[in-house]
Amino acid sequence: MINIAIDAMGGDFGEKPIIQGVVEALNQKPFHAILVGNSKLLQSHIPKHLEQYIKYEEADEVFLMNENATDVLKRKETTIYKAIELVKTGKAQAVVSAGHSGASMSLATLKLGRLKNVLRPAIATLMPNISGKTLLLDVGANADCKSENLFQFAVMGETYAKEVMKITKPRLALLSNGEEDCKGNELTKETHRLMKKLTNFVGNAEGRDIFNGNIDVLICDGFSGNIILKSCEGVAGAIFQILKDEIKQSLLSKIGAILLKPCFYRLKKHIDWQEYGGAPLLGVKGCVIISHGKSDSRAIKNAIFQAINFSQSQINEVIENELEKFNT
Repeated sequence: MINIAIDAMGGDFGEKPIIQGVVEALNQKPFHAILVGNSKLLQSHIPKHLEQYIKYEEADEVFLMNENATDVLKRKETTIYKAIELVKTGKAQAVVSAGHSGASMSLATLKLGRLKNVLRPAIATLMPNISGKTLLLDVGANADCKSENLFQFAVMGETYAKEVMKITKPRLALLSNGEEDCKGNELTKETHRLMKKLTNFVGNAEGRDIFNGNIDVLICDGFSGNIILKSCEGVAGAIFQILKDEIKQSLLSKIGAILLKPCFYRLKKHIDWQEYGGAPLLGVKGCVIISHGKSDSRAIKNAIFQAINFSQSQINEVIENELEKFNT
């Protein structure tokens, strides 16, 4: 049974939503959870019938969101440091953290190491589209990229889509300001030429293609990807707030809202980032799932399921093999 290290105290809201997410996940699927944090504080949240699946790794410090990511290397008593260490030593096969994403990425890269031939790891995240999900990467690990980096992101993203998302022939695209081959800046044009080597590459795509179901994987630099991600979160929240305000304007609107409540619920569930749990860090040894600091129990539960699916796949081996083909 898989062992998953959980950074139990790293999120914005403390240990309660994280532990609740672990409990919800265990009630659906058995695995071994190693909770990293203050065991005396954590034990009180674990139901008796699930204690057999829980172990503890003592850690008294939490790496705060406002700290510099590189400082985490000196903070060996923090929950995220000890969680990553469990993967490095083989005591856990995956780590899930809703703590400082930069710290998680730095530790994973330097302590676990990169996969063979990987120049830079990338953070991948799932975005909703009209027919399912679109994988977007990089969304924050690398603000400045070269074409070789984006090409490797494409190989890693395509592999993730095949091995974890179970898409046989994922449609792979490059983010640009137009669909034509000639569009884009120098980085985009050079990357486009490299990505033509990939069988499933369908060409350039615009931001709207994330949502219309025309592509499965979209590649961009971490600066652009992070802006897209945060913008989408803001737009989704604004739309639902505007909708709520409009519904309150009249009795007829309120009645209509009641009738449409099941539709609203399905829509909210489809576009809610909490349903996707977290973002895998692709290109490092082991499995690292980075969750949003504001994750609730549902997001943590889904992040754990992502970790299980990732760890049960052969994705890291396939990534190394695919990159080796292009190196030779």
